[in-house]
Amino acid sequence: MTNSLTAVSHSLENQWIANTESLDEQTSLLSPAEGTLVSVSMSAPGLTLNGFLGQALGVERFFWQAGREQTAYAGFGVAAEMMAWGNGRFKSIAQKAKQLFDGAHIFEDVSIRGGTPAVAAPRLFGGFAFRDDFTPDNTWAVFHPAHFILPHYQLTQLFNQNHDQNACQSWLTMNAIVPQEENVTAILPQLRGALAVRYQQLLAACKQASVPDSPPLQHMNYPMDYTAWNAMLSAAIDQMHEGSLQKVVLARVCEIWLQARVRVTAVLAHLNQNYPECYQFLFEPRPYHAFFGATPELLARVNGRTLHTMALAGSMQRGVDADHDEQFARALLQSSKDRHEHALVVDAMEQRLEPLAHDLEMPVEPQIYTLSYIHHLCTPIRATLQTTTGILPVVAALHPTPALGGTPREDALAFIRDAEPVPRGWYAAPIGWIDHKLDGEFGVAIRSAVSQRRRVWLYAGAGIVTDSEPQREWDETALKFRPMQRALGL
Repeated sequence: MTNSLTAVSHSLENQWIANTESLDEQTSLLSPAEGTLVSVSMSAPGLTLNGFLGQALGVERFFWQAGREQTAYAGFGVAAEMMAWGNGRFKSIAQKAKQLFDGAHIFEDVSIRGGTPAVAAPRLFGGFAFRDDFTPDNTWAVFHPAHFILPHYQLTQLFNQNHDQNACQSWLTMNAIVPQEENVTAILPQLRGALAVRYQQLLAACKQASVPDSPPLQHMNYPMDYTAWNAMLSAAIDQMHEGSLQKVVLARVCEIWLQARVRVTAVLAHLNQNYPECYQFLFEPRPYHAFFGATPELLARVNGRTLHTMALAGSMQRGVDADHDEQFARALLQSSKDRHEHALVVDAMEQRLEPLAHDLEMPVEPQIYTLSYIHHLCTPIRATLQTTTGILPVVAALHPTPALGGTPREDALAFIRDAEPVPRGWYAAPIGWIDHKLDGEFGVAIRSAVSQRRRVWLYAGAGIVTDSEPQREWDETALKFRPMQRALGL
């Protein structure tokens, strides 16, 4: 883990530079084992998510918006960074997060009546690779099997039901790790002053911010043709007839080259406008190496002992008008193939949650979960956890759900490893945030893309069972490519 206040001192007003330089020198190479996390917050009216992220171009950036929950978080810079490898990666990150937050000094803004709300407290942003044995390749060169970053600056926003940017509440938080021997109370005015100066700079940048245009397409390619897709699905169905495999989710990719560097803020603005009900995310651990998307699928949300999750499997296109749309939704509910695929997911999630939770609440029949371009079968699940150990034990138990892996889990993962020609990286894996109580929220990273400057890889998958039809599944993946293709201006 690393930490730096250098980003602050280089941009502060002259009266603050002299005061912060010595602190920068002391903390620039500290890890939480050597120092203490200090977090200060203030009310920040007038800041916008687009302006906040846009002015941080060329810096590490992070974003999470839970559309239906009317909350959004953004961050830039690195206060602390943690990584882990192997099948113990979930536990390792949980231990490192606990070490980071134990003994942290989280200061409220006393000028706000009631103090700063809990949503403005520091959060780790990050996620995991799909596989435990993931080895970064060229596409995922800067990503790790488990990778989380505490941003140096964090913006928190609460929206009204209309998501009116002008009516939202905003808080700006600065996170830093200071030497353990440092008198935190003594340096608190210095940190508050630095935060106030940064707020003014960000406010000026947000007033001038605009959403950039997406660069034109140079080249688009689908590495897997239909013949190879058909052969892969046929092999999966044969294995289902011959062995224990019941379902497997298979994915293909779309490679895009743009004429200029990807405009990530333009992509996020498009996703926010067109898919506001989804969980939108950005994890950019190194400048111009970004993973982003808008997933409809919640993997887990934990607050104390309360758990929310969902089973999401089975898809159908939207209709061109209300009557056709209702017909498609009804057809999805009546589809034996989709109902079977969905039931496998629900059953497996119940089994995985049984050791961790009780009082599971879920509807007997799946519901239609409608997005702007697709219908899904969805079963929302609420449960009470046995203990208050945070979000990561739940993430470890659920990932990968049969909705993105298959069932039985080990058979499906083995087939995916051998059959798919392109590594998944972080596609279909947990992505989200962890707060200072180790609670958090994670989505399943579908409807997503990973970019390196001008090059972008999109991923889309389909659940395969014995009565799957290769052409229909091919068409379904084409439909699932559409949100990110449109967000990139194609």
